[in-house]
Amino acid sequence: MISLQENPQTQPVPKLPDGPKTPKFLQTIRAIFWPLKYLEKTAREYGDIYTTEIAGFPPQVVLSNPQAIQEIFTADPKLFESGPGNKILQPFFGDYSLLLHDGEYHQRQRRLLTPPFHGERMKAYGELICDITDRVISNWQIGETFSARSSTQEISLRVILRAVFGIDEGDRYEQLKQRLTALLDVTGSPLRSSFVFLRWLQKDLGAWSPWGRFVRLKQQINELLLTEINERRQKNDLAGEDILSLMMSARDEEGQPMTDAELLDELMTLLFAGHETTATALAWALYWVHHIPEVRKKLMEELVTLGENPDPNAITKLPYLNAVCSETLRIYPVALFTFPRIVKAPVQIAGYQFEEGTMLSPCIYLTHHREDLYPEPKRFKPERFLERQFSPYEFFPFGGSNRRCIGMAFAMFEMKLVLAKILLRSQLALADNRPVVPERRGITMAPSGGVKLVLTGHRS
Repeated sequence: MISLQENPQTQPVPKLPDGPKTPKFLQTIRAIFWPLKYLEKTAREYGDIYTTEIAGFPPQVVLSNPQAIQEIFTADPKLFESGPGNKILQPFFGDYSLLLHDGEYHQRQRRLLTPPFHGERMKAYGELICDITDRVISNWQIGETFSARSSTQEISLRVILRAVFGIDEGDRYEQLKQRLTALLDVTGSPLRSSFVFLRWLQKDLGAWSPWGRFVRLKQQINELLLTEINERRQKNDLAGEDILSLMMSARDEEGQPMTDAELLDELMTLLFAGHETTATALAWALYWVHHIPEVRKKLMEELVTLGENPDPNAITKLPYLNAVCSETLRIYPVALFTFPRIVKAPVQIAGYQFEEGTMLSPCIYLTHHREDLYPEPKRFKPERFLERQFSPYEFFPFGGSNRRCIGMAFAMFEMKLVLAKILLRSQLALADNRPVVPERRGITMAPSGGVKLVLTGHRS
């Protein structure tokens, strides 16, 4: 691996970094079924900038060098495009999702979708998040084992449906909730995740086939969303502050509204990305807090300083709670990579000359497990985030630059409130002491088994 300090004017410019020589299909299978082991093994052998080949993609340069990642994140975004690199998401989100676009269209959609997830509007959801968490907790029975991930998914899905539609009850709401959950479960294991990465498996062989079920669920969800859109148009009911009302009211420079196809695809993007990732992160947080007694003790000592029924905004400012959430996102980030950057014209990064068409993929997981940044990286240690400030090129669970997740602030806000509310209301224990390990769930990594917990008692 070439040193970042070498002068590109005096040193020969290298070609693509070295990487595994195994066949592309074999690399793809390892990346699907054993992603963490494969990443760690390859990084040990080839360093923190290497080239890999995955089916359906151009040669992919994996980077976990913070200086190289800084060069990418701070470069002119016009040097790269990300939309084509996200094409595996097209069956889920549709052709018009902002994730599949670049340039002016991408910027326009980001400007439209960002406001509800920031500032005062976001804070207004604080009481709602706490109320929804209380309702889900009330269904837990003392002595019964339940899946933490199922509960956190219920909470986060209710929250995002309320944020997007302004509703959290009714027949259409229940149908949407059921079908979205079922759709995500179609790729809810490493084996079923193959359908995401291997396009030749995406064959509709009838309602009972995995992809056939996916296609029909997606169609049913689209029909429910379209019915909601049409009803609002007929009632001329666009005065609400929910995201759908804002999207339907928006007009471009020529005074044109978003088409139904655009509305549907952006709604699907928000509904998927807005709850699946938060639910997974919360399940991991509940695991670590109950797996390590010292962490739970220290966190509870901080939480009780706020008294009964604490203000949501006061909760979000607690330093150790923030450290626990940050360490949760460090040790097992929900996404292993940022969105890729595909080079549009020859560019030099970290001393390498990358030609047009090369895919640059900053690796969140490998960067978060660098020994020089995070000593004992396999150990869950929230104190790291109290002892030092990490740069956005060393800690970036939500990606970076112009492709950073628009819901980052909202996700952290929700994660802190839900975790605090659960711990203040419930006494929980892990159902068994076996370590929970991450496994692939579509394009994300989730705790195997969903984290089984037992309610042992109620707090005041």
